[in-house]
This record gives sequence, C-alpha cells and structure tokens, in this order.
Amino acid sequence: MDELATRAGAWLARTAAPAPERHTAAVVADRFDRVTWHDTYEQSAALRDLAAELGDHHDRHGHHTADLLTDVFLAAYKTGPKLREPAAMDPSRLVNHRIMTALMESPEFAGLRQETAGDPYAAAMAVLAQAAALRGLLERARDAQERGERARRAQRAAETAATAVDETLQEAAEEAADEADETGAARAADAVRRAIETAEAAEAAAAAARQAALAAATAVPGIRATARSATARAAETVRREAALMRAWGVGSGALERMPFAERARLAERLRTGRLAEWADLIGRFRQMASGERARKVENATGELVGVTLGDDLSRVIPSELAHLGLPELRAVFAARYAAGELMLYDSRGEQATGRGAIIACVDTSHSMYEEGPGGITREAWSKACALALLDQARAAGRDFVGILFSGPGRLQVFRFPADEPAPVERTVDFAETFLGGGTSYQTPLSAAAELLEAEFDDTARMRGDIVMITDDDCGVTEQWTRAWNETRHRLGFRVFGLVIGAPRAAAADSVLEALCDNLRLIEDLTDVHGTADLFRVI
Repeated sequence: MDELATRAGAWLARTAAPAPERHTAAVVADRFDRVTWHDTYEQSAALRDLAAELGDHHDRHGHHTADLLTDVFLAAYKTGPKLREPAAMDPSRLVNHRIMTALMESPEFAGLRQETAGDPYAAAMAVLAQAAALRGLLERARDAQERGERARRAQRAAETAATAVDETLQEAAEEAADEADETGAARAADAVRRAIETAEAAEAAAAAARQAALAAATAVPGIRATARSATARAAETVRREAALMRAWGVGSGALERMPFAERARLAERLRTGRLAEWADLIGRFRQMASGERARKVENATGELVGVTLGDDLSRVIPSELAHLGLPELRAVFAARYAAGELMLYDSRGEQATGRGAIIACVDTSHSMYEEGPGGITREAWSKACALALLDQARAAGRDFVGILFSGPGRLQVFRFPADEPAPVERTVDFAETFLGGGTSYQTPLSAAAELLEAEFDDTARMRGDIVMITDDDCGVTEQWTRAWNETRHRLGFRVFGLVIGAPRAAAADSVLEALCDNLRLIEDLTDVHGTADLFRVI
C-alpha cells in the first residue's frame, strides 16, 4: 500500500490543487467587454440570425460558434485585443483560436480596427461582413472541430479518472486499517492499482487527443487567405458605410450618440435605392462648398463673373499669388501691383452676402428623372446642390428652407431653422421626396417670398437668398411679375437660377432670365464646380 500511495501522490496533488481554467474565449475580455457584446447582440437581429444559422449548421456539440462570433466582435471592438495562449484554451475551442489568430495576424486587420475600435455598431458590422468567410472556415474545419470535441471529452475523462484515484485510495486506506481482513486489503490495493493505471491511460489519451486537435486546427486549409480577404472585405464595408454617413452630413460624434437600432435603420435607408447612388455626388458637392467657404471673404462683392486687372489683394487669383513663391518673380509681382495690373476675380453686383434665410426651390417634375452624363439624374444633381446649400446656411448661422415643387399648387416645404439641430432623418426625407407632374415657377417663388416676408416681420432680417433649380421653362403672369418685383425690391433678396440640362439657346430665352439676378446653365452633371462661385457669394 505504501508503494501505491506513493504512485497515487501525483494524482492526489492534482485533485487537491484547482484545475487550470480552460477558456472558451480566444480574445481576452473583461466584464465590461462582455456586457457590450451582449447589449449589441440583443439589439442586432442580424447578429442573432447569424448566430442561429451557424449554430444549426456547424455546432452539434456545444456553443463554439457563438463563442467565435463573440471573439470576432471583441477583436474588432477592443482598443488593444489580445489572444490567449493555445494551452489555455478548451480543446473544443482550438479551431476558434486558430481562426482568430489568422484574422488578427492579417495585414488588413489594423485597417479594420481603425474603423471599428470603440464603436459597437461598426464592430457588429465587421462581424456580419465576415459571415460568408466564417461559414466557409467552419465548413472546412469540421474534422478539426470533431477532434477538438474528442479532446475535450478525453480531458474530462482524465479529470474523472484522477478523482477516482483519490476516492479509491481513501477506500483502500479504510480497508487496510482492518488488519484482520487481509483479503479486503488486497482487494483494495488492487482497486487502487487499477484506478492509477486508468488515470495514467486517460491522461495519455487526453494529451494525444489535444495534440491531434491542435494539429488539425492548424492544418485547416486556406485559413490565412480566407481570413485576409474577410478582414479586407469587412474593412471596406465599414469604411463605405462611414463615408455614406459623412456624405449625408452625419459625423462620427453623432453616430456614436445614435441608438443602435436607429443607426441601423438609417444605414439601411441610405444603403438602398437611389439614396446610395447619390452619396458620391452629395459628398463632392459638400466638399466643394466647404472649400469655397474657406476661401470666402466676409462682406464680399456679388457674383464672380470673370477676371480683371487691379490692385485689390483680397481678390487676387491663385496663379498670381503663386509668383510670390518664386524669388525671381517677386519683383515682377511688385511692379504689377504698383501699376494696378494684377489679375483679379471680377464681380458684379457689389452687394454684401446675405443674412436672411437661404431658400432652395427644387423642381421635382417628371423630367427631373432624366439622366445626364455619367448616369446622374437631374434630380440627384439638384438635391445634392440643395444639401450643400443647407450646409452653407448652417455654417453661416442662417435659416434654410427646402421647397420641392412641380405643377401649380404642388409643393412641399422643409424648414431647417438655424437655432435648431438638422435631423438627418428630415434631411433624408427632403432628398427622397419627389412630387412628379408638371412645372410652375409661381408656386415655389411665391412661397419663398412669403417665407422671407414672414422672416422680416419676425426678425427684421433682410437680404435672403433664393436658389431656383429646374430643368424646365414655364410662363408667369404679368400681374404676378409686378408683385414679385415689388417684393424683391422691398425685402432686398437675391434670386439665383440654375437651369439643368436645357439647351443653351432655350436657357437664354428662359423666363428665369427676367426673374433672377443671375442665371446659370448646368450642362455637365458630373461637374460640381460649375456652382463654385455661388457658394462664395451666398
């Protein structure tokens, strides 16, 4: 018995000491990380659907697919994600560990985390974007996963056998205490011997099974290439949605404050249909308008119509200023400045920039559906220009009003007061609304004049700006024209006309020529810079 007690000592020490924890999560996470995951999971029907699908097809023994989704999410979400050592993993999760190792070691992973770190919604998007790759990896890892499950069972059997050694030895000690029962003592000693041999065999089997599971997980075919392409695809998906949000004026700060479900609905709305097709054009308009605002001089003169000569340094064109960067041309610049022969932006109107509301009257008649160069519709161009004017008004602290119009009496008004937030949902409503029908100038221009008159009565603000965007021409009555001119004179507002896609000769004879202070013809709908000077004077 003394010899058996010595052999059993190693097993007794193992049962006395707590067994090393075998983790089911490959990514190290704290309680707050897990709470974030559970909250995001509960809010995202798409994540729950994916978890159910993977569980049905690839998880016959436990919850390893759910743990894999958790790992993928936390790797994207955490500021500094770390993987556990393989030795610390439950054998049934060695496949998960191998997949996460491949994902996190891919060169594209750092780029993905630039978009997702600290943002639960973006991290959830990254998980969903990698769904197809995860399906493929789990399918190819079926054999490795089976080996991991067998290793887990072997490990549990070894732990059970080790406990049995302790229990059998205690029973043998009780038998040995009865000196009269030699047969019982021998029987007990034999039981201890068999328990030790069983434990030794179980431990060897568990070690072999774990090594086989680890080798199988490492040998899953194509795991590195799949992980790399999945990470790149996820990064592109998240970047594309972030750019889409920025195009519609939703900054990162607003996104972080937006509830998950609301953000998901907005993203879905912007991703689908024509709104997604407009994102690039809207983004280019907003970028151009922002650049023009940066160049704008407060109390600037009216419409820029060309180039002239003079000595006003505030209106010098960039190519002239470039001469100052070349020492050999500085003297020439000075001489031309002294002679008043510098090239300057020429302007017309000599009127200070407006202070009243900016009102965009956007034609939504049937013809606005027509496409121009690059497949851009007239509606897309006009709405993108109007949204840039909304930005212009917000930057200047001015009210903005969008008036969508078509035939007589048909219009819809969207107000964006300067002292209130501009909800993105209302902005999208403005962009999505399309009335159809014919075209009437009197309906929107009368509504715009009434709004400016009401603004003057309430705040005494004058010098509003009306931008009329249309592709059509229509008549106005003489009586209406007299009232219109009287109102313009009294309130001091300006009217800019943008005629989209109409023949140049027809535009020259347009009624708008008489109604507007300035009329522009827009022929190339891919060019947002045709309205650049508009954003310098409004």
